[in-house]
Amino acid sequence: MDLGKYFLKRLNTLKLIKLNSFLMLVLLNICPLIAQSNKNLLFKGHPGVVSFTYRKQFEKDVPSTLDLIKKNGFTDMELSNLFGKTAVEFKQLLDDKGIKCSSFGVSYSDLFNKTEEVAQNAKILGAEYVRIANIPHKDSLTLEETKKAIEDFNRIGKILKEKYNLTFVYHNHGFEFGKYKGGTLYDLLVKESKPEFVSFELDILWAFFPGYDPAELLKKYGNRYKLIHLKDLKKGVKGNLSGGTPQDNDVALGTGQINIKEVIIAANKAGVKHFYIEDESSNIDVQVPESIKFLKSLVK
Repeated sequence: MDLGKYFLKRLNTLKLIKLNSFLMLVLLNICPLIAQSNKNLLFKGHPGVVSFTYRKQFEKDVPSTLDLIKKNGFTDMELSNLFGKTAVEFKQLLDDKGIKCSSFGVSYSDLFNKTEEVAQNAKILGAEYVRIANIPHKDSLTLEETKKAIEDFNRIGKILKEKYNLTFVYHNHGFEFGKYKGGTLYDLLVKESKPEFVSFELDILWAFFPGYDPAELLKKYGNRYKLIHLKDLKKGVKGNLSGGTPQDNDVALGTGQINIKEVIIAANKAGVKHFYIEDESSNIDVQVPESIKFLKSLVK
């Protein structure tokens, strides 16, 4: 036997054993730290996204836009437009990309004038929620218009729930926060709509813009909120009750005026089911990945 080769082989074996022991020791020490780190994360998993964020891309090419959405890690979407496709066609494209549509956003008029079509499309898409984001009004929202909306919400919510097993959701847009009896018209909307038929989606920018803290609203109305739009408002921009601001006032989460961490804490306690990033700006290629990174950096 070649003693030199024998001892060299033994030496390499000992080195391998030591290396494996070292790696095992490292893993035993690092894994609990990773687990603890994940345990301390405020935002678990990956956020969803609102199709409106990618509206310009969708208008050009739906399949490639879905590829882009999947590339950014999104598998949950609130769809606000079929972009020239039928619900069946869009569902097939979503299935092909491994993306689900959890919420289907439509206009007020379509929901109330084409209820059956909207509900059928929502069911085909696999959505659980049907959402609108406006109340018909002339200038500033009036008490009469608010009461009419409450009546409409309760009626249509009952139909969607009992006939189609869908949940009706109203998304605030800022103009609902006019003063009323020591509170706001938005308070009236929540309090007088029936919880069994009417739920809410909190757009945090459109709560903050008219001067209200979205985290406090989440604490106040708790599980009435099923969905949330995560977006941030550029620093220095002053709000009002108009329900409108230039789209490039949307900035990456954590770089604007809203305390996103407090929002996530309150939303988790409220039991919000779906968190959607919505960025209306022209800079989504940069801002959307930044927003995802920020969300995943939040710790308790």
